[in-house]
Formats: sequence, C-alpha cells, structure tokens
Amino acid sequence: MVDASRLRVVIVGAGPRGTSVLERLLARCALSPGGQPGLDIDLIDPYPAGPGHVWRTDQSPLYLMNTPSFFPTLIPDQAMSAVPLTGGSFDDWRRQQRSLPDSDLTAAETAELAALEADGFPSRALYGRYLRRTFAALLEHAPSGTTIRVHATSATRVRAAVRPVVSAGALPGAPEQTAAGQFVVELADGGALAADHVVLALGHLPARLNPHQQQLAASARKLGLRYWPPAVPNDVDWDEVPGGEPVLVRGMGLNFFDVVGQLTQGRGGRFEAIGEQPGEALNYLPSGREPLILAASRRGAPYRAKAALTTYYPQGVGLRFFTEEAVSALTAAGIQPGFDQDLWPLLHRDALWAYYCTLARSDDGAALRSGFLAELDTLLSHSTAAGSGWEGDVDALVARSVPAAFRLDLPGLARPFAGRSFASHAEFDDAMETYLQADARGSAAGETDPVKMAIGVLNAGRAVIKALVADGGITGESWLGGLRGWFEAFVEGLASGPPALRMEQLAALARAGVVRFVGPDPVFGVDPEDGTFTAISPWVKAEPLRARSLVEALAPANLVLMNRSPLLEGLLADGLVRPRIMIAADGEPVVTSGLEVTAPPYRPIGASGGRTEGLYVLGLQLSSVQWGTAIAAESRGKYRSGYRTLQDADLIAADILAS
Repeated sequence: MVDASRLRVVIVGAGPRGTSVLERLLARCALSPGGQPGLDIDLIDPYPAGPGHVWRTDQSPLYLMNTPSFFPTLIPDQAMSAVPLTGGSFDDWRRQQRSLPDSDLTAAETAELAALEADGFPSRALYGRYLRRTFAALLEHAPSGTTIRVHATSATRVRAAVRPVVSAGALPGAPEQTAAGQFVVELADGGALAADHVVLALGHLPARLNPHQQQLAASARKLGLRYWPPAVPNDVDWDEVPGGEPVLVRGMGLNFFDVVGQLTQGRGGRFEAIGEQPGEALNYLPSGREPLILAASRRGAPYRAKAALTTYYPQGVGLRFFTEEAVSALTAAGIQPGFDQDLWPLLHRDALWAYYCTLARSDDGAALRSGFLAELDTLLSHSTAAGSGWEGDVDALVARSVPAAFRLDLPGLARPFAGRSFASHAEFDDAMETYLQADARGSAAGETDPVKMAIGVLNAGRAVIKALVADGGITGESWLGGLRGWFEAFVEGLASGPPALRMEQLAALARAGVVRFVGPDPVFGVDPEDGTFTAISPWVKAEPLRARSLVEALAPANLVLMNRSPLLEGLLADGLVRPRIMIAADGEPVVTSGLEVTAPPYRPIGASGGRTEGLYVLGLQLSSVQWGTAIAAESRGKYRSGYRTLQDADLIAADILAS
C-alpha cells in the first residue's frame, strides 16, 4: 500500500542530469530532517545509474571527452543553500584515485589515471567511472527518511493519474477527474510507479531520419549498400564497416573523430611520435584492416582543435566589451537585445582585440606600426552602438597597418576554403593537410597563437550568451535568425572542437593516405547503375568519390517532434507537453527543437497552454529556452552559465520539496 504521507518523486533518466536532481533533493532534505516529509525517489534508466547512456564505463577508451579533467563536475561548488552531502569534481576524484585508487579500478583505468593530468582529456569511460562512484556515494550518504530505488528499465509512458473525485451535485456514473499533480509512470518491464512529481532528465533520444537520410537508407536496402544513420558512437558496431575499401563519412564534428578512431586505432593501427614540429609530430602505422575514409562536411574541414591551455578560457585575453555587466545594462534599460544588432557587435570587438593583442606580442606582429594597438583600442571603444561605422574604420586601420597574411578573417576561420576551387582531389587533399598542420601548430602554441585566442574569446562569449538566453533575454526572431541562424554553426566549428591530439592524428592519417577529403558543400547521392553512394564538391573539379558504405558521423537530431521515444511521443499525444513555437522575422511561426516550459524550475506547458504541475524538464529537451544544453557543469565556473544545470536541478528540488 502506498503511504500517502510520503512524497513520491520519479526521475526518468539516471545519467548526469538525473543524478544532479537526486543530489539536490538529498542535500535539501538534509537541511531540515525534522520538518521534511518522508521522501521516496525512484530513478528509471536502462543504462547504469550515474553514467547513463553516453558515459558508460564499458565503452572503448578511444572515445575522449571534449573537455579537460579540470572542467566537469556533478557536485556543486558554487554557493547554494544546501551544501553537498558528499563528492566533488571529476578532477578532485582523479587526484584521489591517483593516491588512493578504488579497489575495483581496472588495470587500464589505473594506467589512464597515472598519465592523466588536470589539463588532459579523459576517456568517456573514465568519466563514467567518476559518475558511477559519485552516484554510489550519494546512496551511501542519503539522509534518514529517504528511500532510493533504481529501476534498470525504460519508462514508456507518464500519464496523469485518474481517481474518482466526488463533488456536490455529481451524478452517478459521471466521468472521473484528474487529480492535479499526480502521475503514473509505466515501465517497459510491465511495472508502474505512482508519483507526486516526475522529473524528465531524458538525455539523448532516438530520432527519425530526415527525408534525405530516409532516401539514402532506402537506396541502401534496395541496392545492398551499407548505411549507418546518426547515432551515439558507442551504440554502433564498428566492426561491421568493411576494411580495405572506401567508406564515405559525412560530418566532421566531434562524432567524426570518434568514427575515425574506431576505424584506425580501433583496428590495430598505431601512431608513433617522430619528434617533428606540431602538425607533423606523428606517423601512422596501418594495421591493414582500415577502410579508406572519405571525409565530407559543409565546411570541407573538421572542427578546429582546442588550444593547449591550463584553464578553460584564455588567461591572457578576455572579454572587455561583451561582458555580463554590459548585457545586464541592456536588460536593465528595458531592452530585449537582438543578437545581430546588439550582441554580436560587442563580441566581434572582443575577438578583434584578442587577436591583434596576441599578434602584437608575437614575432609575426613585429611589422605592426607604432601605436597600432592604441588606435585600435580607440576605434573599438569609441562607440558600442550598431551602425556606428566602427567596423569600416577598423578595416581601414588593419589594411594600412597589418600585412595581408596576418589579418583576422573570422568567416574564413570557420570556412577556410570558401571561394577556392581545386583542380583535383589530390590538390584538395594537399590543401587539407596544410590546414590540419597549421591548426595543430596553433593548438600547441596555446596563448601565444592569435587565432586560438580569438576563438578563446568567442568561447567565453558563448558563456555570456548562454546565461542571457536562459534568462529569456533575446527575441524569438533573433534566436532563429541570428543565434541559431548563423552564429551557432559558426562558433561550434571553432570553439567546440576536439583535443589537439586529434588534429595531430588526423594530419598523420592524411599523410598515410588513410583519410581523404571530399571538399566543401558536398552533395551526396546514389548511383543505381554503379551501385554506390556518391559524394562530390562543387569546388573540386573532379569525378565524384564513390563507396558502398556511408556513415553519418552525427548524433541523432535533438528535435522533440522528430523523436522516436515512446515516452516523449506519449507526453505529446496526451497533451502534457508541447514544442515551443517562435515567430520568425517574417511573422511566420516556427516549431523549434525543444519543449515549451515555464521559467525555472521548468515545468512544461501542455497542449491547452497551461503548465503541467508536478512535471519538470532538465537537459536536452530545454534546447528552445537554453543554449548548449549538452555540456557538463563547470567546476568553479567563471560564468553563471557554467553551473546553470546544477542551479536548475536545485530549483527543481526546492520546488518539489516545497509542495
């Protein structure tokens, strides 16, 4: 029998987001054990609690995190009303394990920890070990009066509980009414859980293919080709990709490096250090089991690698114009800023200043005439208003002061081959090898590289934008046309790249002839007569490249209306949630990627337009009210957005316990 005096909370998803909610609930319960009702918490996830789907501890150690050891944390280290009961950041755990390792660490994990420094990039499996241990510690330190149960299965439906409600004048046989705030969570194993509150921490969900992908998949089935749709890399059996023949790989973001790693090192190939300069520091020794990887993306080039830094944001340069204070001043004046007209001009100034300050300190900057930085400072500081003409003035100053080869071209950083044509695939491969080597050298130079410092400032600007977006601080048309329309793809290709090691490895693979490149703006198709997939770039004057295998090096689309989750589909069908709709600049409504929710603690808006009490959303499905929802919380975060996910979890916990 259910004890009605106890508070029943179901958390759907026991990965990092769900674990954060658990941690905050337990920490807040410990604040007032006498005045808190009994608390029953059920967590539902078919994957191990703590790591969840993405960070499983049994995955290949070749899958690396995209942030260094000092960055991620599951446990708050910023001021919150309820102090954590146990645990710390990943880097705290890393140091503890090096001096006093857990007895169940494998030999491979022990070896990785021994070599891993604070600025190194851990494997996802090792981070999963931290998450698993932190989850276990939370169970060990749970305050009295709480019960925690983990269900290793999926939630298939969350529905409002229906119970008879007797009201004056009710007729016999009248329909039952829904008791507000009460839910039933149905499980794939046939069980069901009653809940007063449900937290949706769903993470990555399977998604339907877009029309072009559906056509490719259908052609593959018809012609006996091999097609791998977007997926979480660890969910794919890479042994099924045939060796010794070409394979087209579409997408050169983070998943691309995972795919390449599995098809090279994962098949016994080895990298050897040869003592040359960065960009040429490695040779690749093939195993003979690799395919010929034909890589393609809209840019024609992979994401730029991260700079070698001891901090997440550069120390030598920072934000002068696009500061949290400047953004707060706009909102305090009653301005809901537009991205293109109000925000980007400030961040653009910071990128210019960071680049030319760094250049002036380098040997290449010796040609700058005396007083250049002072004049640049005057122009950048003269007016922060859009349309002030400052960009033209800066361009004129740069044109007369900086040699052409050393001028900052921000669009060119993101699309390094824009406007260039190539006479053959070999010519483009040579250009790509030069690009990869230069990017690897820039990463190795760290704070002395002007390009990497401009990118570092753009990355810091992202943190300010994330906080502004989460506070509801930009217009819908600005979100659609500016932030999502062009800036997101631009900055991700620059600031969301892999560890520098990956660029060094890719350069070695290109020299070894294991990886070749299609070219910018590729067009994919199927040749039914030849029985192959084809890819061709309009900028490479050559025949299409062909393969009988095609891999989409992409994660499943994070679009709530494209999902294939029975749980989310049911919530939409039942009207408990709905997607967020924004109005574009032309007045047309646009269905966005995420759910419509209230202000924090993020209760979903239902089909009727009212909020669904007792239901909360955290994580990827907030992508229409937050930006950059996939990244972990930042330990000792410099900007508010760095620990936003932990604050969101805390607000959800507070709201639940106040009910």
